[in-house]
Amino acid sequence: MAKSSKKPTASLTPDSLRAPVVVVMGHVDHGKTTLLDFIRHTNVAARESAGITQHIGAYQVLVPHEGKPTPITFIDTPGHAAFSAMRARGGSVADIAVLVVAADDGVMPQTIEAISHIKAAGIPMIAAINKMDVPGANVDRVKKGLSEHGVLVQGYGGDIEASPISAKTGDGVPELLELILITAELAELKTDPTLPPSGIVIESKLDKFRGPLATLIIKNGTLKIGQDLVVGGVKGRVKQMIDGFGAHVKEAGPSTPVEILGLEAVPDVGSEIGGAGAEAPASTFTQAGTLEELMSQEKKPDEISLIVKADVQGSLEAITGSLAGLPQETTKLKVIHAGTGEISDSDVNLARATGSLILGFRVKTNPSVVKLAETQDVKVMNYDVIYQLLDDLKAALEGISLEENPLPIGTGEIIATFPHGTGLIMGTRVIGGAIARDQPIKIVRGELEIAAGRVKSIRHLKDEVPKAEAGKEYGIFLDLSHGEFTDVMVGDKLLSFPKS
Repeated sequence: MAKSSKKPTASLTPDSLRAPVVVVMGHVDHGKTTLLDFIRHTNVAARESAGITQHIGAYQVLVPHEGKPTPITFIDTPGHAAFSAMRARGGSVADIAVLVVAADDGVMPQTIEAISHIKAAGIPMIAAINKMDVPGANVDRVKKGLSEHGVLVQGYGGDIEASPISAKTGDGVPELLELILITAELAELKTDPTLPPSGIVIESKLDKFRGPLATLIIKNGTLKIGQDLVVGGVKGRVKQMIDGFGAHVKEAGPSTPVEILGLEAVPDVGSEIGGAGAEAPASTFTQAGTLEELMSQEKKPDEISLIVKADVQGSLEAITGSLAGLPQETTKLKVIHAGTGEISDSDVNLARATGSLILGFRVKTNPSVVKLAETQDVKVMNYDVIYQLLDDLKAALEGISLEENPLPIGTGEIIATFPHGTGLIMGTRVIGGAIARDQPIKIVRGELEIAAGRVKSIRHLKDEVPKAEAGKEYGIFLDLSHGEFTDVMVGDKLLSFPKS
């Protein structure tokens, strides 16, 4: 990395304004690192694998503002998970977010994720519409796409600034930097450099030659060489500090990013820093693990935050649209993020940072994500039927135990029907789990319940068997408790539940 001796020249006194800390987020290959390359006059992107950022970098640069050089600290994130991890452990690292959207590509899945993370952080947002130099650039399409996800820019019903730029040529970048500084002035970011240092870890690692390393951003006070400190419960003494351009420094004031050497172990990303004797901070948000636990508390929460992931957009819209119809007199439901595709690390970290529950509908959850959710104490609830998801939410909001609405343990598809007395024999192909004798069942068509009852008997070929297993076809006789068997059709689904 290129050396630089450029340092902010303005002296800081108690109650001074500090430099803004800016996080740059957006979809892959939309130009986040290229933008920072232009600003800091380095060429990090060219040295990264395939031009994609592989680590977190933080850099403080001087830009002209009102006739004098003014500092801005930039964070280049490799993904939204790290940003959420910082907030999940108590750290509000960024003051302003720049959302980079390619003018030729528009709003993409990671753009939507970034919007959710920025909104959850509660910080001002500036939209940087990049790649204005390429064919097919369409600013209006980007602005319209942003408005569809609640980012209302000027001219589209809101007051969020949208700055057209080309990170490659530099066109529009000075105007973007000016917007950042104006936004920072409005926020009045006060600091006192005379206090003991406080701040947050944005990157940490174990170097085989130098030992534990941590990249910090100082939010208040001043950190100096030789100073004792505790970082997220890890003790140490500052032996060496390196700034974002690779230069050794003796002290770091407010909004300054530095890598420090001298800790006894590697601290977690998001850990707070403090003087000797400081305790590791508690999470900024603590929420019970399940809906049932939340609603059984003596004082029910005013709001429950949800992250909803579904298999397709139609399902997602059906779920989020149905939430408004649930009883919310005492507790409101708030969707922090909604998207399609499997549940990811980013979803878990966002849930941890915002105290949200994750609702998955017909989506996969990889074992590594399940493990992360367990370690982060995040509740993930998976469903195959929308009405079951909504029933669970409704039951919890009404104070009914979710044990009354268990998840299905077996699913089957009806391939033939034969009326039999007061019941029904159904030719059933079992497609998941198992269906056993005496289990309660429901028959659904789409998201509607057609009939309910209990399994009376099961036959495979000519033999009566106690259980129908996945991958085979069976004749299942139901003793229906309500609903007419004539309503059941080929193609309906059979859901079996644990015995009550």
